[in-house]
Amino acid sequence: MSTNFTGGCVCGAIRYEVTAKPMTMFNCHCRDCQRTTGGAFTPVVYVPAKAFKITKGSPRYYSTPSEMVGHNKRGFCPECGSRLFGGETEHGQGITASSLDDPGLFKPKVNMWTTDAQPWDHMDPNLPKFEKYPPS
Repeated sequence: MSTNFTGGCVCGAIRYEVTAKPMTMFNCHCRDCQRTTGGAFTPVVYVPAKAFKITKGSPRYYSTPSEMVGHNKRGFCPECGSRLFGGETEHGQGITASSLDDPGLFKPKVNMWTTDAQPWDHMDPNLPKFEKYPPS
C-alpha cells in the first residue's frame, strides 16, 4: 500500500488523509463490528496516530466497550451516517477500509474475533484466524 492515501464519507462532508504506511490491516468479526456495519465484519486499516489527519469536517463519535482498549471510539459522519474510524489509541487509528478513496488498497492480513463470526460469513481460507486478538 502506498505511503499517502485519502478517504472520506459518502456525502463528502468528512475527509481524511494518511501520510504513512498502515501498521496492519484486518477483518474484525466481533459482534460490535457486525452491529455497527450491518455486515459480517469490519475491514480495518490501522495506521500510526501521528500520520492520520482529518482534513475536512467534524465527525461525531460513539464509544462502545472493547476488551482490548476499554472502549472503542467510533467516528462517523453526522450528515450521512457513514462509519469511518474506530480503535483510536495514542499509537494508532483504525480506518474503515470501505471509506478509502481506493478501497482496492486494502489487503487484510488476518481475521480476528472469529468466535463471533456468523455461519454465513465465508472467510478467506488463506488468512490466519484468531478467536480474539492476534498475539502482539
